[in-house]
Amino acid sequence: MVDYEFFDLGDFSLQRGVTLRDAKLAYKTYGTLNADKSNVIVYPTWYSGQHYDNEWLVGEGMALDPKNYFIIIPNMLGNGLSTSPSNNPQPYNKSRFPNVTFYDNVRAQHKLVTEKFGIEKIALVVGWSMGAGQTYQWGISYPEMVERIFPFCGSAKTSFHNIVFLEGVKAALQADAAWKGGWYDEPPTTGLRAVGRVYAGWGLSQAFYREKVYLQMGYSSLEDFLVAFWEGFFLKKDANNLLTMLWTWQNGDISQTPGFDGDFEKALGAIKAKAIVMPAEMDLYFPPEDNEYEVKYMPNAELRVIKSVWGHFAGGGVNAVDTKFIDDSIKELLAS
Repeated sequence: MVDYEFFDLGDFSLQRGVTLRDAKLAYKTYGTLNADKSNVIVYPTWYSGQHYDNEWLVGEGMALDPKNYFIIIPNMLGNGLSTSPSNNPQPYNKSRFPNVTFYDNVRAQHKLVTEKFGIEKIALVVGWSMGAGQTYQWGISYPEMVERIFPFCGSAKTSFHNIVFLEGVKAALQADAAWKGGWYDEPPTTGLRAVGRVYAGWGLSQAFYREKVYLQMGYSSLEDFLVAFWEGFFLKKDANNLLTMLWTWQNGDISQTPGFDGDFEKALGAIKAKAIVMPAEMDLYFPPEDNEYEVKYMPNAELRVIKSVWGHFAGGGVNAVDTKFIDDSIKELLAS
């Protein structure tokens, strides 16, 4: 059963000079929009994730409580539900799908929020990982509209180290002969399995493996964890979709927003929203040092670090202690 809706973007022009024709943005809403449309939360998706992967942070008694807020989860372009390599018709199908930026994604989401719902103010934009990248982008693209932002385990600009990691993911996938330059008929499963193993060493911390936390999760050995969790995770994904989102991630940079000409510090300073920026202490993709630098230039931001051995996945909803820390902090931000 389909539990989401589509917003027609029409002929949607992308930042890098291509038009996606008859583009569609998949989204799901939770709760009810109040009379003055002041209870809106936008919660973008992350790398390979779809709206249902965000639902761990939505629920009764939580900060994102549908009884109190109208929560919109828009699916990123390229994630398999919104217009993507796997569902777009020729000629921009499969490996011909164009490059999409965070700026493009947020502009599409803004069209949904304003044209579909008539919303003028957003109480909060919140997101994990690539969702955090979109959260920063909301703050810079629409500073008069967004009142609060809560980016966690992500950054306003993808670091060189993070770009190098993603080159490893890309190479693992494209080394599979079955990938066929993106024109495969059957999934390149060897490449997808390899991506899972590359990700395994980066998504979680050294301490996670040292303490054998995977045994507490119900896996019987390290190899069982690598196959059942990591390979299994990526075998469900489409390779071209992964590569499209990977490009978006590698090219994340709010200073590429029109009007900022690559001036990263100036762009950070233009984010007016009240912010809690939340890295995870042992995140190998987005270390706290990157966010410390960002917060120095943001006029209304606080840095708050998740103390956890779960690395990047401290923000993934897989550990109750970390989830409570995130949720409590969002409640505090919403109350401010």
